Amino acid sequence: MSPPYGTSLIAVFVIGLIFLSCLIYAVVIFNELVRVRNETDRAWSDIDVLLKQRHDQIPNLVSACQGYMQYERQTLTELTQARASYAHATSLPEKAAAAALATGALKTIFATAENYPELKANQTFLQLLNSITDLEERIADRREFFNSAIATYNTRLRQFPEVFFAGIFGFRSRDMFQAAEGDRAPVDVTFPRGTDSPSRGA
Repeated sequence: MSPPYGTSLIAVFVIGLIFLSCLIYAVVIFNELVRVRNETDRAWSDIDVLLKQRHDQIPNLVSACQGYMQYERQTLTELTQARASYAHATSLPEKAAAAALATGALKTIFATAENYPELKANQTFLQLLNSITDLEERIADRREFFNSAIATYNTRLRQFPEVFFAGIFGFRSRDMFQAAEGDRAPVDVTFPRGTDSPSRGA
């Protein structure tokens, strides 16, 4: 005997309701994953803007230093190459690596500038130093925010049921933007007066 028509209709309605509920839940999860992924995109965009501003200062810095830092040409070359590498980088790890190289070269230049009194007195160099130092501080702040957004995003991808939907929708974990080990401590770029150091042309 076949089930009554009303019973079959109820069964179809219940199945349809369950399917619709699952679909709505999947849409909610998808939208939430998109939201947290977009948070990481916006956070990186903020860093990228600051890094580009910093790299725009590099040619002027190299030009200001070339006439003084006769024995630091390798460092100046590395700085220029790091800037070029960042411009051609397409992925976050590549950009992070290029940015770390530029940061290391900048720290070396600012530290060794102590040995060049005439360079320390150059107003163009001092303005560039202050500008780049300010950008470095802002980049550090933005890096912390970015890494926090990445941590939240990656955690969501590992949670249930997000881990199930992440695989279906193609969401992948992302890398944090870590400072190089040697770049974590700031370099003292305060130039004391009266330092007995070699001068230009020495």
